[in-house]
Amino acid sequence: MFVVERMTKHPVTMSSDATIGEVDRVMKKNKFHRMIIVEGGKLVGYLSDRDVMRVAPSPATSLSKFEIRELLDKLKVRDIMQKKVITVNENATIEEAALIMYNNKVGGLPVISDVGAVVGIITATDILKTFVNVMGLPEGGKTRITLEVENKIGVMAEITKIFSELGVNIDSLITSRQDEKNYNIVVRFDTLGDKFENVKSQLEQRGYKVIHSVNF
Repeated sequence: MFVVERMTKHPVTMSSDATIGEVDRVMKKNKFHRMIIVEGGKLVGYLSDRDVMRVAPSPATSLSKFEIRELLDKLKVRDIMQKKVITVNENATIEEAALIMYNNKVGGLPVISDVGAVVGIITATDILKTFVNVMGLPEGGKTRITLEVENKIGVMAEITKIFSELGVNIDSLITSRQDEKNYNIVVRFDTLGDKFENVKSQLEQRGYKVIHSVNF
């Protein structure tokens, strides 16, 4: 799955010539936490609601709302925007985008095309929605089991063979390494009802311990 499939396309952007007050009003109106700053379609900076709060008067100020607005309208975006912006290419995978966010502790990334144009934005919320969809949680009528297995060649092939022999169609399968010798496999398939215990028994007879199961 790729960033281009999950990003918000044609994001709202603003110029570095805009005032902080203008950006602040647009962000509040649209409930944005961040704004992409462009010039000629090319990325030149990034502004977050935290950046705005940093230059805005304290809530304890004696200034009126009109005076605060007047003050913010005197400041230009270019004066406080983050010029070193972390981005992701539109052809990158969702996993790459998630890793970039995780490593840099950011909640969103401008998405750039191969020619450097801003084509979208992807956020941590988009990543979470992707995970929920991949796991099929909105659909319902599914069973998910977690197997504890040894890290060795042929494990995947044998597990999928067991399900095939039992006539069970796997919707998705995800692995999670626990240590050098073991990892967990999360398997999702249609709810089996009374047949589930037989599936569990067959897996455990072949040496695969079912450590968790849930219907949703």
